[in-house]
Amino acid sequence: MDIVAAITREKSAPFSVETIQLDKPRNDEVRVKIVATGMCHTDLVVRDQYYPVPLPSVLGHEGAGIVESVGADVTKVKPGDHVVLTYKSCGKCHGCYEGEPGYCDSFFSENLGGTRADGSLTLSCNGEPIHGNFFQQSSFANYALAHETNVVKVPKEAPLELLGPLGCGIQTGAGAVMNSLQPRAGSSIVVFGAGSVGLSAVMAARAVGCSIIIAVDLKASRRDAAMELGATHVIDPQESNTVELIQTLTGGGANYSLETTALPSVFREAVDCLALRGVCGLVGAPALGTEVSFDMNNILFGRTVRGIIEGDSVPDIFIPRLLELYMQGRFPFDKLTRFYDLKDINQAAKDSESGVVIKPILRMPH
Repeated sequence: MDIVAAITREKSAPFSVETIQLDKPRNDEVRVKIVATGMCHTDLVVRDQYYPVPLPSVLGHEGAGIVESVGADVTKVKPGDHVVLTYKSCGKCHGCYEGEPGYCDSFFSENLGGTRADGSLTLSCNGEPIHGNFFQQSSFANYALAHETNVVKVPKEAPLELLGPLGCGIQTGAGAVMNSLQPRAGSSIVVFGAGSVGLSAVMAARAVGCSIIIAVDLKASRRDAAMELGATHVIDPQESNTVELIQTLTGGGANYSLETTALPSVFREAVDCLALRGVCGLVGAPALGTEVSFDMNNILFGRTVRGIIEGDSVPDIFIPRLLELYMQGRFPFDKLTRFYDLKDINQAAKDSESGVVIKPILRMPH
């Protein structure tokens, strides 16, 4: 079928909105009419080829929409259901069997390979092969093919066009706090970077009862947003010694920290600011091969550093929980968003990269 999609044709090139062709769903696939999709930092770094996703390609991995048709073997959803699209895991490796699908042995091939598992393509442009299956959705388009396992059914009373970011960025930040770090009520946490992931972490820290929540960011507008969403303190790293100020505010060091910027120098500060036995989580996605150094004595005294993928989320469980918190007014992630039409995708990308907007959401033409 013909669809409208934004194609990444060359490294760092502008997105090109074109009419292309989408394959019909196979037995285990779901065709979704995309209502809206979030734009994530990962979409932009893949556009710029920090990760070698094959081009030309249709990106987008925070889709939300309505199930239009399903393959013969699909039982999880039916036509008419409202769904959020999320990441894909194989379901067959040790990580998947142990309930940790973000650490699937096949995570890169399942989500960044650009094809189905058998190497076939789902997209073309008048005979030209186009890579799709980005996070098994490629939702920078008005229709997308997903696998049964990476669609999450959501209530029809929820505002569907808002929900796509729950599939990646929002669940990553919130899950890093709620699932991975699991801070105790009354503890202290520092979030480095107040983008959509960092601010989701701030909201989650407030929801679980952290008493000191510090957000560190260069941009005044994002520091203001952090204060509105639950931070007790904000730090401009250009105006002070960040580590020393954190140690003063927390009485010796933070119990937890979260690094979202993917900058080695910031990652070092996120570790150095910890109290003894503190835990630092890393969710920032750097270019492959990026290295960082630490003082070994800092780590020796009971401090922990751990990587976190997709907020340690089991999406079918965690996304509905976040949505329920939102519906109760306890997780207002809508305050991060701004809507754009798909035709304005390059402006959305520019505004995201400049910090004018925290979480762009692209509305699809129908």
